[in-house]
Amino acid sequence: MNGKNAKGYYVNRDCNECFTCKVCNYFVTPEGAGSGHRNHCPNCLSSLHVEYKPGRRNANCGGIMEAIGVWVKKNGEWAIIHRCKECGALNQNRSAADDNPMKLMSVALKPLCEPPFPLERIKDLIDDMYNRNGIHT
Repeated sequence: MNGKNAKGYYVNRDCNECFTCKVCNYFVTPEGAGSGHRNHCPNCLSSLHVEYKPGRRNANCGGIMEAIGVWVKKNGEWAIIHRCKECGALNQNRSAADDNPMKLMSVALKPLCEPPFPLERIKDLIDDMYNRNGIHT
């Protein structure tokens, strides 16, 4: 296998190809990403499962990688956590300069908006805490 289809081709080369997102049909161009590696759709933040290590294109799964979270690196840069809908693999990608800020915030806030317990429980816990400390609300 030669050229851009060879495994490892993008390890030391920029990936600056245009593509149409398989999830939202947004036409994605490399301009505006802020780096030489465009690896997800800036509109919906989805990508394809094509690699296990950056630039290697060594995953044969091809499933949709859904943005499920974000984390902040030591330098303050955000990274998007993706999970493959086919095989469940987890991966991270740097956020891009032109990523949809509303979509990024939506992914970041999802755990707070959809906690694994009823929100009413928080009020009960606060009331219980005040009652144990003799504080009246």
